[in-house]
Amino acid sequence: MIKKLKRMNWRPPSHWQKMTAIDMHTGGEPLRIMIKGIPEIQGDTILEKRRYFREHMDYIRKTVIWEPRGHSDMYGAIITEPCSNDSDFGVIFMHNDGYSTMCGHAVIALTKFVLETKLIWKRGNKPVIRIDAPPGQIISTARKDQGVVTSVSFRNVPSFVLYKDQHVQVPGIGRVSYDVAYGGAFYAIVDAAKFGLTLNASEIDRLIDLGMRIKKSVNHVKKIVHPFEEDLSFLYGTIFTGKAYSRARHSRNVCIFANGEVDRSATGSGVSARAALLQARGELRMGERIAIESIVDSVMEVEMAGLTTFGPHKAIIPQVTGTAHFTGISTYYIDPDDPFREGFILR
Repeated sequence: MIKKLKRMNWRPPSHWQKMTAIDMHTGGEPLRIMIKGIPEIQGDTILEKRRYFREHMDYIRKTVIWEPRGHSDMYGAIITEPCSNDSDFGVIFMHNDGYSTMCGHAVIALTKFVLETKLIWKRGNKPVIRIDAPPGQIISTARKDQGVVTSVSFRNVPSFVLYKDQHVQVPGIGRVSYDVAYGGAFYAIVDAAKFGLTLNASEIDRLIDLGMRIKKSVNHVKKIVHPFEEDLSFLYGTIFTGKAYSRARHSRNVCIFANGEVDRSATGSGVSARAALLQARGELRMGERIAIESIVDSVMEVEMAGLTTFGPHKAIIPQVTGTAHFTGISTYYIDPDDPFREGFILR
């Protein structure tokens, strides 16, 4: 059989669409970066490109994120030409339910990807990358050791608290206390201990159920408005916070987003939103760096690098640090006769 495999010479028909992806993860959270086979994405700004991709090329998201090529918790990124004069590239984030406004774990992985593949050439051991993302330009700094990116820190967009100390009636649960904060995306933030949860992987089914119920209930009673962009005005997920398992770390959180996706990382935009909430409560000082655990015990660090205003809101400038790794490279084909050519999703 092995000898026969060596002689195998299968080639897909020329009319099949072919796409190539690099797979990575940041703190256990997957990222599928599409690098070949993507048609031209029209638009002058990254939000226009995101809108065009959503309206005309959504089959690509379904094909590579959904089953049978992906799964309910797969996450992806489309790299575009830069939209700003001083940016290195643009990015569109995608998941099982559509398109994210911001994704910190993807920024960390993409920075490592473009530098180690030399897609973008930068000198020195602390190269700076500028990324056009839906909420604005993201500036990331890599730390390199003998050509390998060992960690990435990114300066996120202004992050702020939209609603503090709120309560909502959640069907099947009762009265739930929550805050809503923005870190490039809007999150409802709740205390896991109130539900008897310790944010262990064994609790994943309950976390998904509770997270989606809370998200729907908050959406029903609160208007989520971004100060400048209608496309960013929606509640992206629910973040459960709790005690860290390690004494050396500040806390633990689990983000349930999109259509019940569970972030394996501590969530870059999520820890930014949490930092804004901690600062508003007087629990985070300028320059203080805290480490936050994820459901798989990976860690992201976040610190308050500055204070600013964002529209009518008092805001902070968060800086998030994490580590990414390569996991593979894949080529995908779309057989036009395949009844599942655009994928399917069971959750």
